[in-house]
Amino acid sequence: MNAEFFLDSNILLYCFDKTDPRKKSIAKMLVDQATTEGTGVISYQVCQEFCNVLLHKTNDDIPIPKLTAYLDAVVFQLIRIHPSAQLFREALRIHWETQYRYYDSLIVAAALEAGVSILYSEDLQHDRRIGILRIVNPFL
Repeated sequence: MNAEFFLDSNILLYCFDKTDPRKKSIAKMLVDQATTEGTGVISYQVCQEFCNVLLHKTNDDIPIPKLTAYLDAVVFQLIRIHPSAQLFREALRIHWETQYRYYDSLIVAAALEAGVSILYSEDLQHDRRIGILRIVNPFL
């Protein structure tokens, strides 16, 4: 895997945001870079969270065909990390060490498994390092 960064679900979600054009622009740039240059990855969890939020937690009605097309064109080609016993064990270790919520720890564990050096996320502590990983909030 030659990826350089991991995208948290909030990055994908901002690609659909109608309220913050600056964040939308940054998010689209990162996703475009991930897909065109092959430098970014996500996990199955990011796909699940992305779909869940778009379908159930936003006020926007996203037509299923539009969501399906985006999944096919973008999201599915970025998924590189899938569930495994080792991933869940690593997430528990990270949770214990960082006190992050478990699902955030699972994102960190997936980024570490991907071997990337940067995790782009708005939800975690900017500039924190965990192993080889540096957490970066691209919207600051």
